[in-house]
This record gives sequence, C-alpha cells and structure tokens, in this order.
Amino acid sequence: MGVRKDLKRAKRRTGLVERHRVELVRDSAGTVREARSAPLAPRPTTGSTADIPFTNAAEAPDAVVLRRERNGTWQPVTAAAFAREVAAAAKGLIAAGLQPGGRVAVMSRTRYEWTVLDFAIWAAGGQTVPVYATSSAEQVDWIVRDSGARYVVTETADNAATVLTGTAAHPEAPRVWQLDAGALDDLTALGADIPDEEVTKRRTALGPDTVATVCYTSGTTGRPKGCVLTHANLHAEAANTVELLHPIFKEVTGQTAATLLFLPLAHILGRTLQIACLAARIEIGHCPGIKPDELRPALRAFRPTFLVGVPYLFEKIHDTGRATAEKIGRGASFDRAHRVGVRFGEAYLDRFLGRGKGPGPGLYAAWALYDLLVYRRIRKEIGGRVRYAISGGSPLDRDLNLFFFAAGIIVYEGYGLTETTAAATIVPPLRPRPGTVGRPVPGTAVRIADDGEVLVKGGIVFGSYWNNLEATAAVLDDGWFATGDLGALDEDGYLTITGRKKDIIVTSGGKNVSPAVLEDRLRSRPLVGQCVVVGDQRPFVAALIALDPEAVAHWLSVRRLPTDTPLSELVRDERLRADVQRAVDHANEAVSRAESIRAFALVEDGFTEENGLLTPSLKVKRQAAQEAYAEQIEALYTRGN
Repeated sequence: MGVRKDLKRAKRRTGLVERHRVELVRDSAGTVREARSAPLAPRPTTGSTADIPFTNAAEAPDAVVLRRERNGTWQPVTAAAFAREVAAAAKGLIAAGLQPGGRVAVMSRTRYEWTVLDFAIWAAGGQTVPVYATSSAEQVDWIVRDSGARYVVTETADNAATVLTGTAAHPEAPRVWQLDAGALDDLTALGADIPDEEVTKRRTALGPDTVATVCYTSGTTGRPKGCVLTHANLHAEAANTVELLHPIFKEVTGQTAATLLFLPLAHILGRTLQIACLAARIEIGHCPGIKPDELRPALRAFRPTFLVGVPYLFEKIHDTGRATAEKIGRGASFDRAHRVGVRFGEAYLDRFLGRGKGPGPGLYAAWALYDLLVYRRIRKEIGGRVRYAISGGSPLDRDLNLFFFAAGIIVYEGYGLTETTAAATIVPPLRPRPGTVGRPVPGTAVRIADDGEVLVKGGIVFGSYWNNLEATAAVLDDGWFATGDLGALDEDGYLTITGRKKDIIVTSGGKNVSPAVLEDRLRSRPLVGQCVVVGDQRPFVAALIALDPEAVAHWLSVRRLPTDTPLSELVRDERLRADVQRAVDHANEAVSRAESIRAFALVEDGFTEENGLLTPSLKVKRQAAQEAYAEQIEALYTRGN
C-alpha cells in the first residue's frame, strides 16, 4: 500500500516531517491555549499573485501547468500558452474600460476559463468578485451593488439573464460577457490594439498589500459579507501550504503531482488551490461540479494524484462503493470491509505515532482480503492514483477517515474560513491525526479564548469586510480574528472543532449540546443527505433529516420497489425509517445519552439551494430550515417521544 510505504520513508526523513514546528503556549493550569507556527515562505515585499503565469512562462515556458478537457480528452496547456491567454483577456478588459482597482464579477461553475479570467483581471490591475453560479437575482443584485463591480462575466445564458434581472434597477447596468457565447474570444478581439506594455505596467504596479479579491461569504445567516483579501493574503495561504505539502510528492511519493479542481471557484478554498498549484507548477484540470455522475468519469479520465474536497465528496465515494456492493449481493461484505478498515487504520496509525503495537497477523490478513475485494475498487473510483486528499468545510467522520486510510488514501483535514483565506490549520504531512483539523498553517497562530472560541492570527487573516466597519470591528481585535467556532488544542497543538458558538443548543434541562458532532456523523451514513439537529429550550434533542435522492433510488431498487414511489409514502415506510434509525444510533455513539437524538422527522422537500435552505458551499442555513419546518419540529415534541 503506497501510503504505508510513504509513512515509513518519512520516518527516515526527519527533516521533512519536522519542518512544521509549532510553539505551544499554556495557561496556569497547563492547558494548551495557543499554538504558533513560523512561516515557511517569507512575506513578499514586491509583486503580486498576478505575476505567477508570467513568471512560469519566463522560467519554464514548455512546462505543462494545466490540462483542458476538449471532446473527451485532456489536452495539455503550457506555461507560455496560459500566459498568452491571460494577457489577451487582460487587454480586452482594459479596452472595455476596466480601471486599476476596478472590480469584475465572475459568475460561473469551475472551468478553465475561470482561471484565465482570475489572472487576467489581476493582470489588468483589477479585483475579482466571485459569484456562485447558482446565485439568485436578489443575491446578484446585492453582490454587484455592494462591490461596485462594473463588469460581469457569466457562464451561461441563464446566468446572464439572472444578472440582467438582478441589476435592472441599478443606476448603471454592468457590462456582461458570457463564456458559453465566446467571452474569451470577444475579449481577445476587443483588446487586439492594446500593447503588451500596458498589461505589464498595470501588473507591475500591484503590490502585496493591493486588494486582490472581494470574496463574499456564503451567508448561512443574513446577507453575505465581502471579505477583502490582498495579494499578500493569497500568497501567505498558497505559498505556505505549497512549502508544507509539495515535498511529499517531490521527496516521498515519487509521483508528479496533479489534481482535478472541482470545488466552486467562488469559494476561497478552490481559488487558493488553483493559485497554489499554478505557483508550484502542479498540473490542474477542471470539473464543473461535485455531483457523482459528473465527477466520477472526470476522475477516471484525469487520474489525479491528490484531491481537495469537502466531506460530502468522501461520503459519496464511500456510499457509492457500498451501493455497488449491495447491487451484486455483497452489502454485508462491504460493511465488514468498513469495520476492518477502521480497525486496521487505527491500529496502524497508533504504531506509526508510537501509541501501540499495530495490526496483528489476523487483522493484516483481513485487510489484505478486503484490499482485493473492496479497497482497490475505491481507489479505482477516483482514478487509481490518489494517495492523498485534503478535506475541509466541515469535520469528516473519524471512522470514514480511517476507512480511506485502509484503502490507501490519507485524508488530511483542514479548517478555515473565507476570512482566513481558506485553511488556517491543516494536518501536517505524514503526521496523520484523524478526528482533528491539524496544526496552524505555517505563519499562523491559533488561540482558544476563555469561552472556547477559536481565534486566528497571521498573514492569512483578512483586513476588513467591504463597506462594513461595524462587522469588521466585531470580529477583529489586535489582528486576532474571532471565528465563531468552538474548539480545543491538544498537547501537540492539533485543533479539534467542536461546533459553532452561535449553534450551541441548551436543552430545557440545562444541557449544552453541540449539534455539529451529531450532524457530521449522521451525514456519513447511507440515506442521509442533509440534517439539522434541534432542541434549544426543549426537553430533548431531535433532528430534521433530508434523504439523499440517489441513496433512496438505490434503496428502492435493491428491494425491488417501484422507483417512482412518492417521497410522501417513503418517509412513513417503517423499513426505511429503521435504516435511518441506524444512522441516528451511529451519531448517538459519539455523545452522552443527555445529548443524543431521541426523535427525528424525515422532511420531504430536502435542503437545497433552490429552496433557500442550503448555501452553495453545501452548508445548511440552520435558522431558515427551522423556520421552514417549524410544524414538523413542534410535532416531534408534542408526540412526547
């Protein structure tokens, strides 16, 4: 198994493992209250992110930096070719009237042209304002109006129509281009008479402290806020994570790093990933969505060596594996493989970390059997070459993490927000610690406040919210950003997130309950799509559960039931409810009885972006969900369960 060999090699290369040093600060009781990590990449004194394509073209013009999907094949894009496309689009924006410091909104799914536009906007001296492709006219109205973007590039005709509707009442409508209608070609033609020197002049006028992007939060509560991020912020995130992680590929695995980018580029994690990869000349490809039917064939064709995703991705890979096994009558075998994988992963990592003897002969034999029957199929599902993955956005179920380790894939968890330019912490390379979100990214400090809130300081922390001094003052104090999340640091400086400060449930019996622990474990089980745990000022904890449509279709098919069975009937089916109860029981294993889910309701409509209950980054809008299903929640308690 490749990752086990990598871990053994790493032990012999102590310099590689020990590069990520962390200084700990304890309180009077000896509890770790702060962890600080020195930067691995110095803060730049000149230049900006806009320079990356042009530096690559000058230093390694023939290096393949991207691969672009055309007619079913992944065609290489060299550094020189990419820089030419960026310069041509930048000239078009200049010809269109974009001024230095002007803002351009990009409303598109993840695709090659998004990356070209991002760097072109910077090369023209502008600032990028990302907009989720699923945004409503009302959301577009707010972001364009608040940011002052005078130009918008959309992906589709529907996106363009949304922009026109949303900005109809603006004093001056923004100029709109459409990628599907040849936006890059139009910009290239428009800028044909702009000299190269104008792009160079604008690009070299940028510095580390120049604003690079106004990136709006996904807005789980209230209106999205625009986070002002500088080129120095983007550099601190991208350069330090590259210095931390890239040596794994260069010195340990022997692989040439390549990744398929499918996270929304409107989300800061996707943006910083593409910057980091281009800076390190790591090949990247683009996939427009995270839905399994779109992603699976792209993964098999592109064959990445590492992935960056959210827990939903790893949950779906696992669920697809189980569904496939169940279709051929081997569902029970997959479940045994899962249990063996968790035990094997835990035992192996305990030995690696000096905490135990490791797997015995019987466990090794069981692992070898299921590697042939199950784990290799999991690897094949994601292209066959992936040995490392990074998961962020919300905690990944610990057992699921260990299962993937047994399957030959180390999943490193990270934690961060838009305000921290993506990851503020990450599990350091070759020091796995499932169940935690790692140590501070180099150049970052993490502190635990007296009330348990996680505070972050460093070059990655944003400077302000756009046009919102009051909100800025509420979260920034002497450079420390108050995340709103609750957590704890262990004896080695690893952070564990226990929930959102504002989401803590206090039952009528006075018990404090963090819903995140229960929700994360619930979502890791088959049939559960999204969920919300409730119980504030109630006698016990309960849950609203939305079923996963693909899992439901599989459940019906395996039982030879009509696949068009209405959901209104299914939510009352005792067999299905019994399967959901097993998911609830799994979640309850992580908490005390007083914190456990005692009742649940299956909701028919689900949580989606379309009904306003899910953000584009797949986070449930908790308050909106509770308001939408107020009657169902009330019924859970009036039934006296």
